[in-house]
Amino acid sequence: MSLSEESIAPTPTTQQDAQSDFEKTKSAQASMEDFYQLYQRLLVITLALTGIIFISVWIVYSLNIALNYLIGACTGVVYLRMLAKDVERLSSEKKQLSKGRFALFIGLIILATQWHELQIVPIFLGFLTYKATLLVYMVQIAFIPDS
Repeated sequence: MSLSEESIAPTPTTQQDAQSDFEKTKSAQASMEDFYQLYQRLLVITLALTGIIFISVWIVYSLNIALNYLIGACTGVVYLRMLAKDVERLSSEKKQLSKGRFALFIGLIILATQWHELQIVPIFLGFLTYKATLLVYMVQIAFIPDS
């Protein structure tokens, strides 16, 4: 093979570049649409679980404990929203999620320890409701693949 044969490499045409860019953009839009649908689904499941658990705790324990749970669950929903916004901002230039969301949880626990009317355990368990949402979603996907 001569030097001239090695230096000649096929170059993509402008039309191929345009198609490639279009396909990447189309793929990115489809991915974001899937992300938004997943986020909406997780949010609905979280709110449904919050309502069911709030009423159950109110019946079994007391309104005060149920309200403590609700404070934690609402903070969990805000945390989920912040996480979704953070994931939405991920791109080629921003490759890492921010850690500011964790300050929300820490602030809530500090508030619960300092304010004597609040109870830490129901608030903490309320905050973890968004984690239960992930379990419900995974069970749905495992047993009902079309959902």
